Amino acid sequence: MDVESRSSPLPDAGAVDWRGRPCEPRRHGGMRAAVFVLGIQMFEIMAIAAVGNNLITYVFGEMHFPLSQAANVVTNFVGTIFLLSLLGGFLSDSYLGCFWTMLIFGFVELSGFILLSVQAHLPQLKPPPCSMAAMDGSCEQATGVKASIFFAALYLVALGSGCLKPNMIAHGADQFAAGGGAGGSGAADNAKRLSTYFNSAYFSFCAGELIALTALVWVQTHSGMDVGFGISAAAMAAGLVSLVSGAAFYRNKPPQGSIFTPIARVFVAAYTERKQICPSSSSDPANAGVCEPAHLAGGNFRHASKFRFLDKACVRAVQQAPNTKPERPWRACTVAEVQQAKTLLAVTPIFACTIVFNTVLAQLQTFSVQQGSAMDTALGGGSFRIPPASLQAIPYAMLLLLVPAYELLLVPLMKRATGTRSGITPLQRIGVGLCTVSLSMVAAATVERRRRDLSAAGAPRMSVLWIVPQFLVFGVSEMFTAVGLIEFFYSQACAGMQSFLTALTYCSYAFGFYLSSVLVSLVNRVTAASHGGRGGWLGDNDLDKDRLDLFYWMLAVLSVLNFFCYLLCARWYNSGADGSDAASAQVAAAEGDVKEII
Repeated sequence: MDVESRSSPLPDAGAVDWRGRPCEPRRHGGMRAAVFVLGIQMFEIMAIAAVGNNLITYVFGEMHFPLSQAANVVTNFVGTIFLLSLLGGFLSDSYLGCFWTMLIFGFVELSGFILLSVQAHLPQLKPPPCSMAAMDGSCEQATGVKASIFFAALYLVALGSGCLKPNMIAHGADQFAAGGGAGGSGAADNAKRLSTYFNSAYFSFCAGELIALTALVWVQTHSGMDVGFGISAAAMAAGLVSLVSGAAFYRNKPPQGSIFTPIARVFVAAYTERKQICPSSSSDPANAGVCEPAHLAGGNFRHASKFRFLDKACVRAVQQAPNTKPERPWRACTVAEVQQAKTLLAVTPIFACTIVFNTVLAQLQTFSVQQGSAMDTALGGGSFRIPPASLQAIPYAMLLLLVPAYELLLVPLMKRATGTRSGITPLQRIGVGLCTVSLSMVAAATVERRRRDLSAAGAPRMSVLWIVPQFLVFGVSEMFTAVGLIEFFYSQACAGMQSFLTALTYCSYAFGFYLSSVLVSLVNRVTAASHGGRGGWLGDNDLDKDRLDLFYWMLAVLSVLNFFCYLLCARWYNSGADGSDAASAQVAAAEGDVKEII
C-alpha cells in the first residue's frame, strides 16, 4: 500500500476528503480507495442483473403480458436505466458530487427491490396463476393497481440504478485521475493506472453478472421470484455498506455547478456574435478571417478545426486581458467553455455508432432467453436443467479469465507493438467490438433456423448448449466495446464533465434498448401481411410460429453497416489533431488502427 501511495500523482486542485479538507496523496485515492467503489459496482450489478436478465420470465409467466409486449417491458425498463444515467451524471457534476449521488440513489434502488419482492410474495398483488403456453386466452393480465405497483417498483429500481451507474465508474476513476505533473511520465503512469482500473471495473462487472446469472437466477427459478428479488435487495444493501466503508479514503471532486449553462451560453454567444470579425494567426491570406481563438488559446486542442462557428463565442474573451472573466457571459464565453461544447459535439458520432451494438445486447436478454426456453435445457440427459436466463452467465465466466489475460498478456504485447501506453487505444477497442458483434447475430440466426426446422419436423428438441456461441461472441465484443467506450469518454472529458460524459456510455445502452423496442414493433407491422396476418415475424407467443431467425439476420446486417459508419466517424474524429497532448496520444491514427481490425 505504501508503494501505491508513493507512486500516486498529486491530487487534483480542489479535490477534498469526506470532511471537505484538501486531500493528502498518501491517505486518499489510489487502488485502496477504488476497491470500495468496485465493491458497490459488483453488488449493484449483481442485484440489477438478477432482475433484468430474468425479468421477461416474470413479466410473461406471472404478470401475463404477451411475449412481444413482455419483451418491450424489459427493453424499456433497461433502456430507462441507462437513459437516467444522464440525470445521475448531471446531478453529480453539477450539484451533489459522486459520493452523495451514489448514496442517495442507492437507497432509491434498494426501495424498488424491496417493493418488487413484496409484490412477488403476496398473491393478492398479482394476477391468478395460469399457463401462458395454453394459448386459450384464460390468463388475466396484470392491470390497475397490480400493474401500477409493478411499474412503480420497477422504475424506482431504474431511477436508482441509472443514477448510480456513471458515478460508480467516474468516482473510481477519480481516485487515479489527478494531474500527472510537469513531465510526461506522470501522465503516462496515470493513463496506465486508469486503463488498469477500467479493466478491473469490467472484471468486477463480470463477477457480479456471473453470480447473478447463476446463483440468483437459480434461486428465482427454484424458490420463487419473491426470494430472488429479496436477495437482490440484500445485495444492494451490501453494496451501500461497501460504499460507505471507503468514505475516509476517497478523493472527492466537488461539483462545478450546472454543466449545461456554460454549453448553452456558447451556442447563444456564437449566434449573437455571428457577425463578429475573428482574428487569425495564419500567414496565408486565403485563411484571413478564419476564427481561431479557441485554437490559439487552447494549444493542441484536438477539435480546434471543427465546429468553427462556435469560435465566435469566445472572440471577445480572447481580445480581453488574460484570465479576465467576460463581463457579459451570454455574449462572450471563455475558451475553455467553447472547448467543452466542441468536445461534447465531437464525441456524439462515436456514441451514436454504439447504439446498434446495444440493440444486439437487448436480444440476448429477451428473445434469446425465450429461445433457450424452447430448447432442451437438460445436461447430458440427466435431471439437472439449466435455467435459460443463466445462459447469459457463460460469456461472463469466460471473461473472468479473459480480462486478466488481456491486462497481463495482451496489453504488454500490444504496447511493444504499437507504442500505446494502454496497449490498444480506446477507439481500437471500440472498433474490435463493433466489428465482431455481427457474428453473434449470425450464430443466433443459424441456430434458431435449425431449431425451428427440427420442431416443425417433430424431431427431439435441440440442446440449449447450441445457443452458447452467440453469448460467447457477444461477451468478447462487449469486453472491447464497453471498456473502450468508457475509457474513451472519460479521457476526452473536460474538467467537471467526467460523470456526464461517462453517462453517455450508458445512454448508448438506453438508445440501443429503445431501438430494439421500436424495431420489434416496426418489424411486426411491416411483416404482418407476409406472415398470414398474425402480427408479423414476432407477433405470436410461440417461437415455432414466429420468424426470430429472420429478425436476427436483419440485426446482423445492421451491425455490419454500423461498423462501416464507425470507420468514417473514427476518421473524422481523428482529423485535425496536433497529436502532442494526452488525448491525442490515446486516439492517434484512429482510422488506420480500426482498419487493422478487418
